[in-house]
Amino acid sequence: MEDSQNLPDNAVNSADGRVRWRRFAVLTLPAVAVTAGLGIALAQGALAASFAVSGQQFKVSAQSLEGEGFAQYGSVDVNARNELIPVAVTAIKEAKLHSLCQSVVTTLPLIGDISLNLTAGQKNPVEASNLFVDATQLSGDAVFSNIEIGRDASTLDKGPTEAVGMQDLFAQQADSVTISDLHQTAWATNAGTFKLSGLNMSISKGKKECF
Repeated sequence: MEDSQNLPDNAVNSADGRVRWRRFAVLTLPAVAVTAGLGIALAQGALAASFAVSGQQFKVSAQSLEGEGFAQYGSVDVNARNELIPVAVTAIKEAKLHSLCQSVVTTLPLIGDISLNLTAGQKNPVEASNLFVDATQLSGDAVFSNIEIGRDASTLDKGPTEAVGMQDLFAQQADSVTISDLHQTAWATNAGTFKLSGLNMSISKGKKECF
């Protein structure tokens, strides 16, 4: 048997050494896992928003939405802590929204709830091109034209050019969509162009949400 005295100091099987390395592993493995997950997501085009999302979801409602070139698929957002957040991406080439409302509530120390509300499109509709919404909830009365349900997310071709997901994942698409009484909760929205007719923004104390 080999004499441990002939081994280098850092190879000696000491209890203290084991404790230190185990603590190191416990601290570093979660960070490594997150980094690896982000790397895989980036490589496979799985990340939805092109920016780090905030820690707050916001609500969006509209009397109606009319869209041309619709696609929907699963994806993930990432926040400033590098945490992955699952979302359903709704992508529309050209969209019109009537009576749009957007709200977010922030709770501040000593002050309490503060509501930020945005409204637009009361007379002329809000217009958006290459619209992407990363949502966790959507409801309303929907009508689709030439819908395809269960299509591979990597083969979508009716929505915006960038509206594709990961291979083998579920997706759906349609030539057009109309949604009445739209209610949506989302982490992020981005668009090529976003024309807000009759824009009004207000901040108020208390909880004041679109729905």
